[in-house]
Formats: sequence, structure tokens, C-alpha cells
Amino acid sequence: MIKRQLLLVTTICWSMLACNQSSQQNSQTFDAASEKKAISLVLDSLNKAAGNADFDRYFSYYADDAVFAGTDATERWDKNAFMAWAKPIFDKGAAWNFTAINRNIYFNKSGELAWFDELLNTQMKICRGSGVLIKDTAAGWKIQQYILSTTVPNEVLDTVIAVKAAEEDALLKKLGTQ
Repeated sequence: MIKRQLLLVTTICWSMLACNQSSQQNSQTFDAASEKKAISLVLDSLNKAAGNADFDRYFSYYADDAVFAGTDATERWDKNAFMAWAKPIFDKGAAWNFTAINRNIYFNKSGELAWFDELLNTQMKICRGSGVLIKDTAAGWKIQQYILSTTVPNEVLDTVIAVKAAEEDALLKKLGTQ
């Protein structure tokens, strides 16, 4: 009985030590400043690839199971559907041209998951991009989810609502929420 208890206590101590060392190694190897630079490079390169209508490069920044949500309420695509939708636009030689105005990047404790929000200068004027990136050890940071939304100044919100009301009311009815 004493041998079992001693073995149990020893096992628990070794496990705690191993977890503590692993946690210390994680915090020592995770450099938030350099990871923020790497993520900014991914997002800036994504925007540059779209501006250059470089279809393959643009979609290389997305994880295989990524999701993209666009500015229209009906625009929610997995990567393959988004590629199919975007291909004719890229084939014309001019996709979209976004430039980051500012960007905020955050990480989970392990540093393997990041999320961001950014303001973008676009042909639609100021938009907001937000999303999630995962750290793929082989390929670096990959976009898991990207959400693009237009911004509406509060002073003109009532006007915008009035312009879109009929179309979105019909969509709400179709979606079964009204």
C-alpha cells in the first residue's frame, strides 16, 4: 500500500514538473511581437495578392477549411466556394484593393491561435476586417476565418437602414425569422 502511494505521489510530482517545464518552454518560445509582425505580413500580403489579382497566392493564405463572410448577408463561404465565387473576378485582372489603416492582433495563451480586427481603406471606403488565424507549424499562420464588413457612420445609419430595408426584410422572411 505504501509503495503504491509513493508511486502515485512520484507520478503526480513528475507530471506537474513536466507540465511546468512545458508551460515555461511555451512562454519562452512564444514572442508576441514577432508573431504580430508575421500575422501582419500575412494580412498585408493577402491584400497585396488581391490587389494584383494573384488568385493562387491570395488563397494560399487561407487554411483548407477556412470560412469567409463578406459584406452581404448571404456571403458566407467555405474556402472552395469562396474560390469559385472569386475566380471570375481575379481572372479579369483586378480583384479588390484593400490597405490596412490600423490593426489589432491578440493571441491565446499558447500562441497558436490569433484573432484580429482591422480598419481597411477600400473601394467601398472604410471597411472592417476581422478574423482568426491558426499557426500551422509547416506553413506558418493561416487564416481560419475572415469577416469583412462595411462601416456605417452613426449619423447616416437611419438612411442606410431605409435603403436596405426592403431587400433585407425579404431575406429575413426567406430565412424564416419574420
